[in-house]
Order: sequence, then structure tokens, then C-alpha cells
Amino acid sequence: MNITKIETAGGTIAVVSGSEILITDVQSALDLIATVQYEADSNRIVMHKSLLSEAFFDLKTRLAGEILQKFINYRVKMAFVGDFSVYASRSLKDFIYECNNGSDFFFVPSEQEAIERLSILR
Repeated sequence: MNITKIETAGGTIAVVSGSEILITDVQSALDLIATVQYEADSNRIVMHKSLLSEAFFDLKTRLAGEILQKFINYRVKMAFVGDFSVYASRSLKDFIYECNNGSDFFFVPSEQEAIERLSILR
């Protein structure tokens, strides 16, 4: 896992990259939160969807809800980057729509948009 710190007017944003899946379950999400807070001193994270287990995008597994609840508990804001149009699930599309209209989680097509969305949050 690589963590790049980006300084914005709204604070530090950690861009997480890597070549293997980082989040497979709730514990790996908590480990990511702890690592980013320790290494980047940030509670705002950008990561590509390829670093998430595909189970995250199957809402029947409840993995997405459990993980996002942990992020909320630890006051972590996240932006996931990628092409989410490849998923046919109507409930997942609704979930992504609701997240994008909130202030904690975003599903966006580009890293630049992710950084912009997270940099305006207080």
C-alpha cells in the first residue's frame, strides 16, 4: 500500500494506491483507517475501487454498509474512484446516488474529482 498526502485548503487528503485488494472485510477497513491516520494524519481518503473486494459492491453481503458505518464511527470521509456503471444492480446504483448526495462518501470517476469533493468538506 502506498499513501500520498495532498495538502488542500480543507486539510490533508490521503490518496491510497496499491496493486492488491486492501479492503476485504470490516477488519481490513479498520486497519486502513488506522494506517492512514498514523502515516498521513488524515481522516479523508481517496482510493480506487480496484482496492475493494467485489463483495463490497454486492449489497446482499452487507459489507458496504458495515464498512461505511465504521468510517462514520471514526469520522473518516472517503471517495472511491472508478467506473461504477459496470454494476447492473439497481439498489447499488441507488446506494451510490445517495452517497454522492451526502457529505461522507463519494463514488466518482476520477481522482481529481475525488480530491475536489473531499477538499471542500469541514
